[in-house]
Amino acid sequence: MGHCSETRLPPGPLTFPGLAEGSQPPSAATLSAMNQTTPKPWEHAKGAAGSGADPLATRFVESLSFDRRLYRHDIAGSIAHARMLAAVGLITQLELGEIEHGLRQIEAEIAADFDGWKGWKVELEDVHMCIEAALIEKIGDPGRKLHTGRSRNDQVALDLRLWAREGAGQVQALLTDLRRALLELAERDGRIVMPSYTHLQRAQPIVAGAELLAWARAFEVAGQRLEVLARGDGTCPLGAGAIAGSALPLDRRAVLSLLEQLTDGAAAFDAPSPNSIEATASRDLAVDYVYALAMAAMWLSRFAEQWIIYASTEFGFIRLDGRYTTGSSMMPQKRNPDMLELIRGRCGDVYGRLTALLTMCKGLTIGYNRDLQEDKRHVFAAHDAVADSLELAARIVRTARFDEDRISAGLDHGFLDATSLADYLVMRGVPFRTAHQIVGSLVRTCEQRGLIKLEQLALDDFNAACTAADCAAGTCAEEVYAWLGPANVVRRYQSEGNAGLDGFEAQLARLRQTLG
Repeated sequence: MGHCSETRLPPGPLTFPGLAEGSQPPSAATLSAMNQTTPKPWEHAKGAAGSGADPLATRFVESLSFDRRLYRHDIAGSIAHARMLAAVGLITQLELGEIEHGLRQIEAEIAADFDGWKGWKVELEDVHMCIEAALIEKIGDPGRKLHTGRSRNDQVALDLRLWAREGAGQVQALLTDLRRALLELAERDGRIVMPSYTHLQRAQPIVAGAELLAWARAFEVAGQRLEVLARGDGTCPLGAGAIAGSALPLDRRAVLSLLEQLTDGAAAFDAPSPNSIEATASRDLAVDYVYALAMAAMWLSRFAEQWIIYASTEFGFIRLDGRYTTGSSMMPQKRNPDMLELIRGRCGDVYGRLTALLTMCKGLTIGYNRDLQEDKRHVFAAHDAVADSLELAARIVRTARFDEDRISAGLDHGFLDATSLADYLVMRGVPFRTAHQIVGSLVRTCEQRGLIKLEQLALDDFNAACTAADCAAGTCAEEVYAWLGPANVVRRYQSEGNAGLDGFEAQLARLRQTLG
């Protein structure tokens, strides 16, 4: 399902298309008989116009502008509920047939003209009541029976669970595509030797592909996290009702298999929710889903920051395609990495959505409260921000190139092979802490002499430093030079998962196999 932008309602008085003043679905005659003036079928007890009488209240209370994207999930849940009602004898098979046919018609109509569907009526507040009203308009009394034993509270709790699973699948597909883009770049430029950084200071030499596959691994874990958290606790809330369940003979377990059949296994639940109060009061799934999105956004932000630095004139490690940079309104030479900066910036919005959800839930009593309606506003916005950022990040990666000449020109700076020299001394029997001390003294010697590379030192310099640290004379042999220089170092790494050539090739093969 594609993600849809949030529709904002205009300020001021609202018109209600399809409704004459003082009327409501299913018919003006029915309302007249009930002596009602409210168009909201759940406000009959008021005996007056209700919240619909104030345009500001109508605009404030609606969720239709953002919950319309639940229509398919709402219809799937309604069909499963209707089939269960027929199975337990609360509706007839004929009525079930009319309900299913009507809902399928509505689903097709919405799919054909999402925003323009004539059934979207803001006075009905949300996707659930719009679909129900449209069904009643199509089939009459059988449509009025659909809500038997059900509340909007358990209805929306189910819809959100179904949507989150589908949404997670969309984000996982985008994460996979980004990983594939990283793989493609690693295959092209991955064997370029470059510095790695800790504390943003030069650390050890690596191959570029190892860093690219580090990002790929982070996004793989983000997908795994999303898959687990989007499933929730595996229970189905439908049948919990408004808060206390129902006195009607509902078969909640039958709904589980019906939902699974209707969604080709996508809506597989382990059991009905064991407590009707908690089932409709909880928004743990929304919080967990946005947390998983926030973690993906965090890794996207870190990736964007790294590449913003690499694309700078000072580094020049990466060349970005012109489609993903922008110019300056004043400085004609600029190629600003604005797309990466916006990816980095939108992480903050996702964090804000998570904080908003947590804050929304923190002071609520255990039953359903209308505050919970706002969950979808934050869930959908976070989902859209991450989905768009992932798609854009994949395009940026596919068109980027590492500048090998620029990287190589500065590769000898920073004594990247210092740790390799310490490893060599360890292989010669020197304790690591002593080796660390020796190499540190050799780095100071280079700096004092104006040298930029350890390999510029003579063999006697190495052995003098060893002797000064009470190591045996002749600790270092001519072979020490084979341990020095970034190109030599990346060929020597051998621990599993390493960032040199050996580790990169192994990881590359695994990723190729994983992504097919």
